[in-house]
Amino acid sequence: MKKPTLAHLALSLLISLGTLGAPEALQAQEKKVSQWPRGITYEIFVQSFADSNGDGIGDIKGMTSKLDYLKNLGVGAVWLMPINPSPSYHKYDVTDYYGIHPDYGTMADFREFINQAHQRNIKVVMDMVLNHSSSQHPWFKDAVKNENSPYRDYYVWTHKNDPQTQKEGRPTGADSDNTRHWHKVEGSDYLYYGYFYDGMPDLNFDSPKLREEVFKIGRFWFSEIGVDGFRLDAARHIFPDERPFDNHQWWVYFRSEMLKANKDVYLVGEVWAPADIVAPYLKGLPALFNFEMSWVIPQAVTEGRGDSLAIKHAKITNFYQSVNPDFIDATILSNHDQNRIMSTLNNDVNKAKMAASLLLTLPGSPYLYYGEEIGMTGKKPDEQIREPFLWDSKAKDKNRTTWLKPVYTTEATVAPLAAQQKDKNSIYTHYKTMISLRNQSKALTYGKLEPVAFENKAVSAFTRVHEDESLLVLHNLSGTDITVRLPENLNGYDKLFFKTKQAKLNKASLTLPAYSTAVLKK
Repeated sequence: MKKPTLAHLALSLLISLGTLGAPEALQAQEKKVSQWPRGITYEIFVQSFADSNGDGIGDIKGMTSKLDYLKNLGVGAVWLMPINPSPSYHKYDVTDYYGIHPDYGTMADFREFINQAHQRNIKVVMDMVLNHSSSQHPWFKDAVKNENSPYRDYYVWTHKNDPQTQKEGRPTGADSDNTRHWHKVEGSDYLYYGYFYDGMPDLNFDSPKLREEVFKIGRFWFSEIGVDGFRLDAARHIFPDERPFDNHQWWVYFRSEMLKANKDVYLVGEVWAPADIVAPYLKGLPALFNFEMSWVIPQAVTEGRGDSLAIKHAKITNFYQSVNPDFIDATILSNHDQNRIMSTLNNDVNKAKMAASLLLTLPGSPYLYYGEEIGMTGKKPDEQIREPFLWDSKAKDKNRTTWLKPVYTTEATVAPLAAQQKDKNSIYTHYKTMISLRNQSKALTYGKLEPVAFENKAVSAFTRVHEDESLLVLHNLSGTDITVRLPENLNGYDKLFFKTKQAKLNKASLTLPAYSTAVLKK
């Protein structure tokens, strides 16, 4: 059956830390100048975050009880991994787009969470999985049983002998990688398309009826429940790779519909690709994750070479600016699909602190993955990068989840939050200080970036300028002390505004201890 593309939709749219040397001012959260979505967002896997009822599974009430912690950390928003009903632990295969998973609580619990978050000026972004549903979703179960089902067109089908599939952008030929994306239905000559695996059948966005259902879902969460934004899973795979234009235009269409429900709607997309593939999505998704920098920062820290970091970032952001001047660069060190940054850096606390310093001084809208601030560790498989948060020692921890026995993040390897809060040298203290620095700086939150070159390749240096604030940021990515002389054109940066460890400024000469940061101000 030949399907229309979205070209007509596009046309209609066009028409219609060591010893922390932070100044006292940095400890005063009420002086924050950053405004979300330019502030800090904190990604939470609800199942592992905080348990309120002792059943071992993280839940919404547990998360609500930790909002003061998040506010104190300096967070401006939370991104919740999927909370809809689902047969899996990760919940990326949804069985009800209008519900809350019973393990996590009720819709009333979620409404109260949003209310309490908003009282603390914390926005709520929920994961919205629109590329596919669960194979256990009532839509799909009915569509499989009945070729005349009203939901049949919600999914993508082909007859095992149908050559037309070759023209649909989902080839079944032996030379195509997509052959593995087609899945058999027992007792039927038809196959269905599921990009990720057979338990996640793709939704058919060529269907007007399905598109309207998706808009209805979005309106429900924005208008009736009150969420502030969606993180859009697998945004690149709404249509097959052979139809990139339709992928790009779908999100323009989707955003235009969501703006009707919430004029301040925030959409951040997951397009797991280099900048040249990511950029076209910016017209419909003005916020996108910067995966390239999540690969480049750990590499630079591991190698002890920071000279090209700012250049790389500037190249990406200048490119994005040319596509959408209002884009929001969602920066990360890791997320629920990547090895945790601490494990990537071989559990080296100094390097992990440096990675955080880079993330929080470079441009963008930084996302932190839960537990990153206490140095949680983890490597794939996925369950092991989504292990329980350690709030306190096991004997005292009433909120620790137990649904999964941790392999990486145990008290033998990671100090619980309660202990780190008392330690001025902990990774938690470092994160809190760097977040505070950023939140209270217009230049670090909104400022333009200009790379600065030094002969020593271990130094990552750049200026951040916004309105009346001008900062020069320098990081030493090496394990040895470094002294650099500021070039004459930077002599105006003569005030040591912020430092980690014992950085010292003597006229135009700056000494940076190993793995340290200094911020100079005019």
